[in-house]
Amino acid sequence: MSVVLVGLPGSGKSTVGRHVARLMNLQFVDADTEIERQLGTSIRVHFEQYGEQSFRDHEQQVIAELCARPDLVVATGGGAVLREANRAQIKRSGHHVVYLRATPDDLARRLRHDTQRPLLQGVDPLKRLRDLFAERDPFYREVADFGIDTGRTSVHTLANLVAMQLDMLPAKPQA
Repeated sequence: MSVVLVGLPGSGKSTVGRHVARLMNLQFVDADTEIERQLGTSIRVHFEQYGEQSFRDHEQQVIAELCARPDLVVATGGGAVLREANRAQIKRSGHHVVYLRATPDDLARRLRHDTQRPLLQGVDPLKRLRDLFAERDPFYREVADFGIDTGRTSVHTLANLVAMQLDMLPAKPQA
């Protein structure tokens, strides 16, 4: 079984993903970390030097690579679902997809000291998160097998909820 986690920045994809991987005895891969490894620089620096389009091109390549691998938990970047090609790849991969939902207010609270997320720099973070939620929520729902509200629930509890829900789902055919 493989799992893809989707959701807004700060929703817990990486943190919860690591715990889910441990619970399910799977490998964990953070797509953004893999992108940075391949680029040889941070996403923030790449954004500044080459722009969002270049980043999204690299992201699409990494999503395709990760979706082709079995037995892992993948934390996607918050904007991975923006491209139709990524949504199609995620849906046809045969991986179960979990939408970690959080309100923009909760996310703003969690991310208030974050300086590494390019799309939240130099703007009103709460307004930006509300805009991102309005734009991306339909895409997250489109690709997800189910969603979990992250709210103020502990990481341990969230990971257990995700693992229990996954355990109840039938296996998906591999593409």
